[in-house]
Amino acid sequence: MAKIGVEYGLTDVQEALQQMGHEVVQLRQENDAQGCDCCVVTGQDSNVMGISNSVTQGSVIKASGLSAEDVCQQVQSRFQ
Repeated sequence: MAKIGVEYGLTDVQEALQQMGHEVVQLRQENDAQGCDCCVVTGQDSNVMGISNSVTQGSVIKASGLSAEDVCQQVQSRFQ
């Protein structure tokens, strides 16, 4: 299964992805996303200053407004 980075605080999403068999890494710092196939973020820390530092080649999913089930479906669609 995929290695998924999940932003700190998205416990329900983390648990749901683990139940699906994915390896889940909690994202607390920018470097934690390295090596992840996909990252799930809250979307709260938006790029205010227009500066973007890419630390992963994988997809990024904003969980804002989505249920854990919705996020899991988006993750699955990325790997089919």
